[in-house]
Formats: sequence, structure tokens, C-alpha cells
Amino acid sequence: MRKFLYLTFLFSFVFSFGFSQNEFSLQTKNGKDKIRFQLINNLIVIPVEVNGVELSFILDTGVSKPLIFNYLNITDSLKIRDTETILLMGLGDGDPVEALRSKNNVIKIGEAIKINQELYAIFDPSLNFAPRLGVPVHGIMGYDLFKDFVVEINYISKYITITNPEDYVYKKCRKCTDLNLEFYNNKPYVRGKVKIDDKEIPVKLLIDSGGSDALWLFEEKSEGIYANNKYFNDFLGHGLSGSVYGKRSKIDEFWLNDFRFKNANVSFPDSTSILYAKQHKERNGSVAGNILKRFNVVINYRKALITLKKNGNFRDPFSYNKSGIEIEHTGVRMVKEENNSFVSDRLVNGSGTESSTSIVIETKYKLALKPAFSIVELRKDSPAERAGLKVGDVILTINGNPTQSLELQDVVQMFYGEEGKRIKLRVDRNGIILFYQFMLESVFK
Repeated sequence: MRKFLYLTFLFSFVFSFGFSQNEFSLQTKNGKDKIRFQLINNLIVIPVEVNGVELSFILDTGVSKPLIFNYLNITDSLKIRDTETILLMGLGDGDPVEALRSKNNVIKIGEAIKINQELYAIFDPSLNFAPRLGVPVHGIMGYDLFKDFVVEINYISKYITITNPEDYVYKKCRKCTDLNLEFYNNKPYVRGKVKIDDKEIPVKLLIDSGGSDALWLFEEKSEGIYANNKYFNDFLGHGLSGSVYGKRSKIDEFWLNDFRFKNANVSFPDSTSILYAKQHKERNGSVAGNILKRFNVVINYRKALITLKKNGNFRDPFSYNKSGIEIEHTGVRMVKEENNSFVSDRLVNGSGTESSTSIVIETKYKLALKPAFSIVELRKDSPAERAGLKVGDVILTINGNPTQSLELQDVVQMFYGEEGKRIKLRVDRNGIILFYQFMLESVFK
């Protein structure tokens, strides 16, 4: 029998499953393990083994059960078990997606193993977040790991340390700050404060390591939470049910206990996209990766405590994409590459001795498959749109640099440069090579 469940998703569920009797078991003598991760667009991507298959998951605080997508090519080896079909609906204004709710799966993260794991496997092949991140991503993991371990996140060195709660010892740290966690549907919330138009407003925020922005706030004018006159409408992210749009702006000040952020980025998602996220009526928004990465973090669900210590990212400026372009890794393209070789040609005179040597460069070519980066969103009246760029254009070079030799995040970062920086693009539009240029513009003049 098909069931229908509502979810909110930019990597967060809205319903509760309760505590499971099954727990992760850590197979180390000292009760701890260190796991390396990739930090992509402020998101933590960790290796996770599901039923013996090595995958990559986003580590998201508060997600109730693991979610798997982009798995159709590994279905046979993954062996999803004991399933029933359900429909899931999440952020965005699209249709529900079909999924399998599966039980009795084996999950391994580092040296931590859990059997009888429940997870959700998404059918829809178009639900694939890897193109936005530029690396393979197969799912999301959160609550099951956080409830069983004390989790330390070192955003600078890019590793997490998981420790059995009974083995964890807090170190003396004069520069650390502890904040109490509150839970709703097994998801962690923290109290903070924002300043909007000279008014200080207390807020309750979901800790959302599965979001790449700094802050999301839910507009509520009666509480003084709203976007002021300096904002622009933009694409905010891709949800389970489609794209999410809203307002991007700056906030006067944001506090987490004694930590203060001035002029921080803030997004106000459209109300229709967050209906189910707002089921928790006390919630005012989320604090996400662009804030969290500025600390080394210790999360202890058992003690309902999060410990923050400023790291080297703390004073990084908050910046926006000033081009209006959103790009994705949209497969591969065939590239003709030079392969030069050097040949020595020695000339011999009549006496049999060498008189000179010439060097000849032989140029050969080979065909190689390289990543293709395409424009998938274009902000209205942005510098890129006014220059004539279109959704679907494949970016070949940016400021003379071939994109084939760059990572997706390297390309994206160029659009976050200083106001007035000139951007020159060479693009492929349906087989026609075109050239465009524009200047990066601040939207908050």
C-alpha cells in the first residue's frame, strides 16, 4: 500500500521517528574515531558504506533518517532491503517524489557500524545534488549518528571525530562557549538574537549543517523579522520538490551568545516553500554552514549541548554571487588536448663529429572527456543576464582560464569577487561559440 508523507528538505525532515533501540557500535579500543571529510559549498561530505557499497553522504544535523538518492546505477549491489513504497514531499513547489522506505540495512561510517538501519531511497533520477556540488553525493545522514556519539567537527582540518558519550572528556577551553540545545522532532535548535532596523529580536533557529547559507529567517512582520529595502530575489537552493526562491539580504547584526556577526548574509525563503518547516511554531529560521564553518564545533545530543570555538574562518567576509549566474556540473564534453613531445635531431659533419643539435617539438592531439559547467539559473536584471547570457550556456573559459582544468567551486568563487571586477566568458550555445563580458555588481548600493 502506498503511503504519503510530507517532508521539508534542504536536507532536513520535519517529522519524528523517536529514539531507536538500535545504535551505532564503535569498533575501536579507545571509543573514538577520526573521519576525513570534504567541505563543499559549506557542506560536510563524508564517506558512508551502505550494505557494503561505498557512497558519499552530506552530514546534516537533525536529519531523522538517512536518505539515499542518485543510486540507480548501483541498485543491484546496494541491495535495498525490506521496502515499502511511499511518496515524499519537500521544499519547492513541485510534485511529490516516489521513494522506498527500507529497513534492516547495514551502515558503516569510519569504524562505527549500525545494523537494522531504516533509510529512504529516492527513485527520481533528476533528484541529484552532485551537479550543484561538483562531487558525487548519494545521500544525507544526520540524527542516527549524532544521537549515538559526541561529534567534533574541525572545519579547518576537515575531519570529524566521533566518540562514545561515556568516553568523551571535555577539555578546558577558555575561548569556548557552550550553548544549550533544544529539540523538536529530534532536531536541534539554539537560541540567538538578530538586529533588524535597530531592533533586537530573540530567535529560535534550527542548527542546519545541511544548508550552505549563513542564515535563513522566516518573515514575520509582527515580530519584526522581515527583509528591509535592500534585498534581491534569487534562487536559494534545490529542495526535494523543486527549486526554492526567496529574498537575499544583509542583517545588521546576529548573535550566538557572545559571538557577534555584523552584516551577515541572510535569506528569507518564500512562505509557500516552508509550510511544513514552520510546523514548529516557535522556529524563526536556521543557522547554517556559512556560520558554522567559522567555528570548531562539539555537538553532544545526550547533554543537549553545543560547544563553539572560533577558528581561522571566523573573520571571513560574507559575500554574495555578484554575477547572477548559478552553474552546475552537467556531465562531460569532449576536449581536444595538445600532447607535445620533444625530439632531438643531431647533425654530423664530414669528419664524423657532431656539429649541432636541433630540438623539434612534435605536437600531437588527443581527445579527453572533461567536466561541462552549464548555466542553470540566471537572476533577472543581473549583470550576466544584461550581457546576454542564457540558461543552458556551457562555460568554456572564464577570464581566459579553461574551465576544464577547474573544480566547480573554483569557477563559482570567481563570481564572488569584488564589485567592479570584469568577468569574461567564452561559452558554447548549441554548438556556437560566443563571447561575453560584464562587471560584478553589488546589489546593496
